[in-house]
Amino acid sequence: MHKLYIGNLSDNVTAEDLGKTFDDHKIPYSGQFLMKTGYAFVDCPDDQWAMKAIETFSGKVELQGKRIEVEHSVPKKQRTRKLQIRNIPPHLQWEVLDGLLAQCGTVENCEQVNTESETAVVNVTYASREHARQAIQKLNGYQFENNALRVSYIPDENSELEGSQRGSDYGRRPGYGSRGGPRGGSPSSGMPAKAQHVDIPLRLLVPTQYVGAIIGKEGATIRNITKQTASKIDVHRKENAGAAEKPISIHSTPEGCSAACRMILDIMQQEAKDTKTADEVPLKILAHNNFVGRLIGKEGRNLKKVEQDTDTKITISPLQDLTLYNPERTITVKGPIEACCLAEVEVMKKVREAYENDIAAMNQQTHLIPGLNLGALGLFPSSSNMPPPPPGNSTSGAPYGCFGAPEQETVHVYIPAQAVGAIIGKKGQHIKQLSRFAGASIKIAPAEAPDSKMRMVIVTGPPEAQFKAQGRIYGKLKEENFFGPKEEVKLETHIKMAAAAAGRVIGKGGKTVNELQNLTAAEVVVPREQTPDENDQVIVKINGHFYASQLAQRKIRDILTQVKQPQKGGMGMGSGSNPQGFTEMGSPTQGLTQDQQPRRK
Repeated sequence: MHKLYIGNLSDNVTAEDLGKTFDDHKIPYSGQFLMKTGYAFVDCPDDQWAMKAIETFSGKVELQGKRIEVEHSVPKKQRTRKLQIRNIPPHLQWEVLDGLLAQCGTVENCEQVNTESETAVVNVTYASREHARQAIQKLNGYQFENNALRVSYIPDENSELEGSQRGSDYGRRPGYGSRGGPRGGSPSSGMPAKAQHVDIPLRLLVPTQYVGAIIGKEGATIRNITKQTASKIDVHRKENAGAAEKPISIHSTPEGCSAACRMILDIMQQEAKDTKTADEVPLKILAHNNFVGRLIGKEGRNLKKVEQDTDTKITISPLQDLTLYNPERTITVKGPIEACCLAEVEVMKKVREAYENDIAAMNQQTHLIPGLNLGALGLFPSSSNMPPPPPGNSTSGAPYGCFGAPEQETVHVYIPAQAVGAIIGKKGQHIKQLSRFAGASIKIAPAEAPDSKMRMVIVTGPPEAQFKAQGRIYGKLKEENFFGPKEEVKLETHIKMAAAAAGRVIGKGGKTVNELQNLTAAEVVVPREQTPDENDQVIVKINGHFYASQLAQRKIRDILTQVKQPQKGGMGMGSGSNPQGFTEMGSPTQGLTQDQQPRRK
């Protein structure tokens, strides 16, 4: 049962009045209304009906001259860090919402709730109870594009499990299995363990008219599919009410997903033939936008190869279709069923590889920036299961171990000149929100010349702020189509360092910089013919996609930190201690498992 709180009631309202109101709006309830002075409680059969009641009544229905308020009834001991925010404008960009949420505190998790309302609903987990309390105070009733936000607590059954006491599935988002991503390595190894199998669901989009045939009479057909393929299949019938297509999520091994996909395609093809509604039914796969660029490949080579190898025609929905409701893109595969199934295997192989590579890179970041919260950055699918933090990487205590508080860093990020307006936003709103979200200073430098094709963005802040700010800059450029649909976003960034440290970054005969490139898959260049500036500093140039650039930046910062540290006990730098989570630069393979090593072409 799901208990609801009904507030702002007139003293004369009775249980019969409330029962009639629920009946009139066809909202089921269980048992009796528990009446109090000015408020009441009632149980709903399940969470979906509870959400329906909140959407239908709260602030919208009058009873004896007063608009009633309806929200989840949450016992005080469960009023911890979890909130539900309703009545969000549906086309609101994620970074705008993130910026607003970040004003109240640190957001650990933010996921969308599927409802039938015209506005969006999200569940938010803050880092602390105090942050959640501030969000309730500041955001409830906040006017956003003519919408008054509604904020309330939601039950947190795990409220008694704090810190390391939390279960392994704490915070797990729907859509990915409990196996999740790769675990961190042992505290003593300094290296991540080999990634476990990643349970990424195969997400299909099927015509609504065929959903009944896929489910079968009393669910017999779908039970048969799940039994034969050893899979779990969710048909999201209540999503996007009235839509012509419905999503289906298949959870299994890659082989099990492909087998279930084949059976579903056969059912739809037969249904189309029997009803004479279509000559062929294309295969439609849903994939998060973060992975699509790597599926397409440079100049579209990966996608062309899949088409050629499987004899299919593949198209991908445009970036303009992405909204707060829809972070996924539709991959449409046309051809005979056998060819479509071959294409599904190849497409999902690329998607899984992209996900696993991002998780590997993310694990590197959590080692390099202890305590870094990646779940709130919006860089991964909202349904993904974020891996647990690496052992020994607790946020309690000093995040940088013996090196004290993180220093302010300055990084120069070069973006296309025509993208400056998108980064700044209307009346400077976007850059202000981005700055608040990341906790960094972000400034656009003046153009070096009237016809400059690139502009410098100056980002100043600690490592976590750098990660957030740069990640959103990369994402914004992709969203706004400054890079083609078949291009991966690669930007050049500059870090300044003492001229005396340049030799340490280059290494003897270029050994260290070559190892940096092998380890990070980024291009790292220290121009040799540089004249130090007035502060006796020179630059190191880094070019690559987001994770490659971030890993290179952190490794370079590690070298620079080591240069600054006083020698201890007469030991050389090669045998000195590293900052927490860093690995030695002695080998290009150290710090990544064999399967995760990037290779430069």
